[in-house]
Amino acid sequence: MRSSWQAAPFVYLASQSPRRRQLLDQLGVPHQLLLADPSEDAEALEAVLRGETPARYVARVTGLKLEAAVARHRARGLPPAPILCADTTVALGRRILGKPVDAADACTMLAALSGRQHRVLTAVAVAVGRKRGQALSVSQVRFASLSRRQIEHYVATGEPLGKAGAYAVQGRIAAHITHLSGSYSGIMGLPLFETASLLRDHGLPV
Repeated sequence: MRSSWQAAPFVYLASQSPRRRQLLDQLGVPHQLLLADPSEDAEALEAVLRGETPARYVARVTGLKLEAAVARHRARGLPPAPILCADTTVALGRRILGKPVDAADACTMLAALSGRQHRVLTAVAVAVGRKRGQALSVSQVRFASLSRRQIEHYVATGEPLGKAGAYAVQGRIAAHITHLSGSYSGIMGLPLFETASLLRDHGLPV
């Protein structure tokens, strides 16, 4: 593990999320992107299985994404280095709210979250050689009651698209969050405490 880190003093980040890159920068962890090829069906990995709980779902999807990234790394013949990935989902009870397919879907999700508390679950996983590690962060968020006009105005900004639960906690929706407990960075998409702990557990200097 240590030799891999010394040979390539960075982490491969298997995510196109600019927020995750920002959060790794905050930790001071150098990283390079390890993104899926156009031929890979990345969205298929996020399909929900019947009866799956949010916690099982996000852990399973993160594991699948990690193994896909490991295979990608091997196929490209890249230099050895730790591989990191994460997945975030929003849960209203047992209901999993993924990324909205369009503006109408985003409006429906936000209307469901209006005035209620929900969970945000982010799993993070790392591969160092043959060794694997994973951790889960669970946070609670409550929205104020949102009018139809407020929801439509927010969706019109385009910010909800591509975001689990149809919102970005660091964006304009913050004006409507009445309570938050847990990991703010986890809600953003990469829980810093869990990520740093995983990297240290795998011999990486964080």
